[in-house]
Amino acid sequence: MSGASKNILTVNGGSSSIKFALYNTEKEPIKKLYGKIDRIGLAGSKLTATEIETSNNASLPVQAQGITEAADILINWLEKQAAFAGIIAIGHRIVHGMNHREAEVITQPLLDELKKISSYDPDHLPGEIQLIEVFKKRHPLVPQVACFDTSFHTTMPRVARMLPLPRRFDEAGIQRYGFHGISYSYIMEELGNIREPLAKGRIIIAHLGSGASMVAVKDGKSIDTSMGFTPAGGFMMGSRPGDIDPGVAWYMMQAEKMTPEQFNNVINHQSGLLGVAETSGDMQDLVKTAITDMRAKEAVDLFCYQVKKWIGSFTAVLNGLDILVFTGGIGENASPIRKQILQGLQFMGLEMDDAQNGKNDTVISTAASRVKVYVIPTNEELMIAKTTIKLLN
Repeated sequence: MSGASKNILTVNGGSSSIKFALYNTEKEPIKKLYGKIDRIGLAGSKLTATEIETSNNASLPVQAQGITEAADILINWLEKQAAFAGIIAIGHRIVHGMNHREAEVITQPLLDELKKISSYDPDHLPGEIQLIEVFKKRHPLVPQVACFDTSFHTTMPRVARMLPLPRRFDEAGIQRYGFHGISYSYIMEELGNIREPLAKGRIIIAHLGSGASMVAVKDGKSIDTSMGFTPAGGFMMGSRPGDIDPGVAWYMMQAEKMTPEQFNNVINHQSGLLGVAETSGDMQDLVKTAITDMRAKEAVDLFCYQVKKWIGSFTAVLNGLDILVFTGGIGENASPIRKQILQGLQFMGLEMDDAQNGKNDTVISTAASRVKVYVIPTNEELMIAKTTIKLLN
């Protein structure tokens, strides 16, 4: 890859993976390189990357017990890439940012604040903090920017944020924050780019993937969302249950004598589609096996049923619906799932075009449909790059 004078590195870290991309920012951000390290701490962990211009692929095994070691390996590899010499900033996806309304340059006080709330999201925040610290140690002069998933939802009214718990918990910050905000920001920007006249109207965006959530947007602002205090809330996902009766949690902990760590593992890694199907939490797998495996069929049916319920409830919150957007891995690619979700919603004035849906067209509603239904691929990495550039400028 040829060197470039101004590049942005975007980083999206979790508990066992790091996704990254390099963008040239001379004009509009253009992706030059992307990749990931997955299965960190497990057998078979590897770094894979693709160079856009040459289509060259890299793949190498990674021996790392945790995020810190993996980050060092990633930096060692990046430093050998010509474009890394032109790095002017690093943009991080930070899943939980509480009430931060905008992206921020990462300072020590901000890092200390994130450490204090790291228990809110043990699957993301600790790893994200470690990544920031490793990059700070290795490249202290390169500014780092925190792009918060929660920022998009700071416009929610008080009634949508509150939890019906004793007020001392509310005062301690236990409330609904919402997530996938970087994805939602990108989708709203795309609706504006395609000059959708109803982009300031009543909109529901369904980000359906391994992690799944939904947002109700009115006048361009989030007014309610499905995920709550953590990304485990809302409707069922790949391995998370969404909202469950607190009594079920109590029973599970009592019946199986679970520690908090064991309970967190069940909630975040053993439930959702995986828990119901028992074979896989991947929707693509389940659609294929649902014909012969009742467990897979029930997992798919339950997912579609819950998504449909949330669409109905958010339509009520919005006092009607103008636009419905599907995004995320499932939302963008699984036409049978979209069809099952939309079945029976004709009473809302929503009519799906089967042919367009089958082709994953951008618009999958009929011309006569009162609700316009879009399929728009999300791009969180690009949004992080754009946000980072905007903040530094």
